[in-house]
Amino acid sequence: KPGKDRRPRRGPRRPPPRFQMRVNTKYAPHKPANGKPLTCAGETTLKPEQMHELYRYLKLTRLVEERIVNLYRQTKVVGGVFRSLGQEATAVGSAYALDQKDFITPLIRDLGAVLVKGIRPRDIFAQYMAKEWGPSGGRDLNIHFGDMERGFIGPISHLGDMIPVMTGVLLGARMQKKRTVAVAYIGDGGMSTGAFHEGLNFAAVQKLPLIVIAEHNQYAYSTPTSLQTAVKDLAEKASGYGIPAYIVDGNDVIACYEVTKHAVEQARRGNGAVLIEAKTYRRKGHAEHDDQRYVPAGEIEWWEKHNDPIDRFERHL
Repeated sequence: KPGKDRRPRRGPRRPPPRFQMRVNTKYAPHKPANGKPLTCAGETTLKPEQMHELYRYLKLTRLVEERIVNLYRQTKVVGGVFRSLGQEATAVGSAYALDQKDFITPLIRDLGAVLVKGIRPRDIFAQYMAKEWGPSGGRDLNIHFGDMERGFIGPISHLGDMIPVMTGVLLGARMQKKRTVAVAYIGDGGMSTGAFHEGLNFAAVQKLPLIVIAEHNQYAYSTPTSLQTAVKDLAEKASGYGIPAYIVDGNDVIACYEVTKHAVEQARRGNGAVLIEAKTYRRKGHAEHDDQRYVPAGEIEWWEKHNDPIDRFERHL
């Protein structure tokens, strides 16, 4: 009507921008040039003395596990033995990138991260042998124990469930005005559990400084990854939560350190959760009693000869 204020008509609403998948592949596995043996990433912020310390943790992890296997064969170990043979670099490199005040919750194959956090081999032996003087008083086994002062939250056997537990740890730290970052380790099989998705979704929505490290070691017990998830790269799953992701060579200890260090810095600045997929390989069965008859002939031998994390780091050093 004449004299009445007329507001200009608004055009159609623009749809919100589509989420752009953010997968960083700078440190992803690659084929060596001219058929040369694999080593480690040349670009690093590590000092020589730090690289020597990383080497010590890699060797310590393997040697401790070899001693545990010897005890197992002497029937001195209670329960099973779950080795990290062939994938030690993922746990050692990632845990080394954390501050002392930060937290980890490992899987049973992440002994290297536990040692980096300051747990003594003596305590690990006591756990496996169910000694009364061990960390859990003989009431639990392997690395099913914790040390709050060292930032070590012990895992449970229900894979995936420690993801939401760590969101609670970080939410509590936020309420206490602490700038704590946490790393939660998960396997390719554990990523298919409901608890994993619920926990990561909560961390993403709350922008909690949680680093989830997915250890893609090719098998969930005896099931190949291709038979239990449709994605080629586990890092693709990050797009469902709107968080960034990285793909890293899980057998390159320097690459694992650098990727985790960058993710930790981003998380500590308040940018929220991050998913890191570490591509590696499990050269032993689910446990020491697993004869691995489901593995194709020659596969284990190839990884042992061409892609052993300790051999690669020794060549780099």
